[in-house]
Amino acid sequence: MKPADFPDPQLALPNSGHSERLVLRSGQNATGRQELDKLAQEMPIALEYNGLAHATLLATPSDLEDLALGFSFTEGIIRGASDLYDLEISETPKGFIIQATIASACLNTLKQRRRNLAGRTGCGLCGIESLDEVRRSLPPLANRASRIDPAAIVKAAEQLHANQPLHLLTGATHAAGWADSDGNIQHVREDVGRHNALDKLIGHMLRQSLATTDGIAVISSRASFEMVQKAASAGISALIAVSAPTTYAVAMADELNVLLAGFARQQLFTVYSHPEYLSTTGDLP
Repeated sequence: MKPADFPDPQLALPNSGHSERLVLRSGQNATGRQELDKLAQEMPIALEYNGLAHATLLATPSDLEDLALGFSFTEGIIRGASDLYDLEISETPKGFIIQATIASACLNTLKQRRRNLAGRTGCGLCGIESLDEVRRSLPPLANRASRIDPAAIVKAAEQLHANQPLHLLTGATHAAGWADSDGNIQHVREDVGRHNALDKLIGHMLRQSLATTDGIAVISSRASFEMVQKAASAGISALIAVSAPTTYAVAMADELNVLLAGFARQQLFTVYSHPEYLSTTGDLP
């Protein structure tokens, strides 16, 4: 089938995070047929602070206000939501530009450690110029006052999958969810980039002034050191990953007082750091 046989090949649906495209379904010994398929959107998102270009992310263009706030906070560009004075989002033929106005003290700090973060979604460290820039200097979180029932972790992981509408449509996005102490998912953000999904979730919680001390963050991806760092920067003391953690992530979780669990699926999970935060530590689920 020739490209000309595909009329109106791609239609972007505003604010949905996905596009529709006419595709050919085929296979061995199968008759090809045309169907409308849904694709997750991935676009360049440029972040500027007080007119200063700083970072370009590859992200899904939904919940961009949450992304801008969450990224700015977890990267240490701002100290809190009150340091972000204004956001202007504009769409161009090549992507989106987010123009943020931040406190002058934050801008001065940013200028001192400015770096190019283009391509953040791919590896998380593109543009870093030295080993000293790999991680932020964060104090350990206070010891968690409330304990977590293992059943709440299982429940949160199970609910996350059902609360990913964009992933269910496209199969191409990650999610970060926030569950209460009973494991009930309260908020979810999705993106083609796992870092972006967590930044969107944190940005949403900052905008809504939601507490992060007693609940559970659940991510649909592996747990890298940067995911632990972002969680800790927001005061999140329990991070649950559907996939595996890395050695650096576990070491950072140990240091920052974050309960880190991985392989949360089929009513099982593996705790890699701070198991004392569970209400029971004898026979884990």
